[in-house]
Amino acid sequence: MKISVIITLKKDVLDPQGKVIQQTLNGMGFDDVNEVRQGKYFEIDYKETDNDKAKAKVEEMCKKLLANLVIENYKIIDPK
Repeated sequence: MKISVIITLKKDVLDPQGKVIQQTLNGMGFDDVNEVRQGKYFEIDYKETDNDKAKAKVEEMCKKLLANLVIENYKIIDPK
């Protein structure tokens, strides 16, 4: 079962990489870009057939390793 996880910085955390990307896009003529916030994307192929169990394990992974809960949020995309 494949489960996707998106990790983003919390809104009140500065995002210098996103700012550089936004400035570069503006310099390339994409003047309508107001803000860019960068993040991380994980695709986890997990050996579990039960949807709820798999999501619970991936949530545990996020809390213990994948996300820094002080400055990041995570979102688990429903398995397919």
